[in-house]
Amino acid sequence: MELILTNGHDPRFAEMCRELDQYLNELVGGEAQRSHYNQYNTPAKVTDVLLLMDGKQAAACGGFKFYEAGTAEIKRVLTRPQYRGRGYARAVMAALEERAIAQGYTRLILETGRMMASAIGLYTAIGFRIIENYGQYKGMEQSVCLEKMLAASGPKTE
Repeated sequence: MELILTNGHDPRFAEMCRELDQYLNELVGGEAQRSHYNQYNTPAKVTDVLLLMDGKQAAACGGFKFYEAGTAEIKRVLTRPQYRGRGYARAVMAALEERAIAQGYTRLILETGRMMASAIGLYTAIGFRIIENYGQYKGMEQSVCLEKMLAASGPKTE
C-alpha cells in the first residue's frame, strides 16, 4: 500500500467520489434525497487529497479544503468495500491530519449523515467530537457535524 498526495482534479479521486455518491444514494433512497448536498461535495474543490493505493487501484481516499482561517473541512472519505475492515480510513485520516497541521490548520471539521454510524464511530474514535451543525448544514436533520482540534502551528488564512 502506498499513500499518494494529489488534488480534487485527480480522475482516480473523481471515480471514488462517484462510487461514494452512488453508495449514499442507495442508503437514502435516491439522488433526489441528496440533491441539496451535491453542491458541497464537488471533488474539484478539494485541494488536498490522499489516495491509499493498492498497486494501480485506489483502496481508500479522503481530502480536505480550506473552510475558514485555521479550519480545514474534511471531504469525501471512502474505503472501497473490498478493502473495509483493514484500518485504511483511519490511515487516510491520520495522514490528512498530519498534512493539515503542516499547513498551519488548527481545527478540522466535517459533515456526515446520521445513517452513517460506522463513519461517526470512526471519527469519534480518532478524536472528533459532535458539534452543532455548521454553515450549509444548519437545520439539516440528517447531517451530523464533527470537529477535532489540532496542534497549533499558526492558522492558515487562505
